[in-house]
Amino acid sequence: MKVILLQDVKALGKKGEIVNVNDGYARNFILPKKLGIEANGKNMNDLKLQKSNQEKIARENLEAAKKLSEELAKGQIVLSIKVGDGGKTFGSVSSKEIAVAVKEQMNLDIDKKKIQLKEVIKTLGEHQVPIKLHPEVTAQLKVIVKEEV
Repeated sequence: MKVILLQDVKALGKKGEIVNVNDGYARNFILPKKLGIEANGKNMNDLKLQKSNQEKIARENLEAAKKLSEELAKGQIVLSIKVGDGGKTFGSVSSKEIAVAVKEQMNLDIDKKKIQLKEVIKTLGEHQVPIKLHPEVTAQLKVIVKEEV
């Protein structure tokens, strides 16, 4: 019997796949536990519509990420930290502070988890900070760190 899986089933397949299973396994395990449905004409059409809808949403998300990436690349944010004698900085700039500054200075919501700092910024000057907006899109944001007056 052919079955369309509604959830991932260990050693059988992933959600959305069409698999061939024994009739008894389908009747006694897959169908009662709502892990899959029978692969008839109506269900096959529903699956095609769901997949096309998911592809459309994925394309829209990618386009939105590309637009946001362009906005971030054009802009810059300015942060200030305390500096002592000899140019030694007190404290650092973290991804949380960068996310707050982007919200205040550029009116864009960026999750701090998407900001990919290898380590916190501890020096004055200009820094390029990568921001992963989508699995295929990583933006570069210019962060300028100045001395707090």
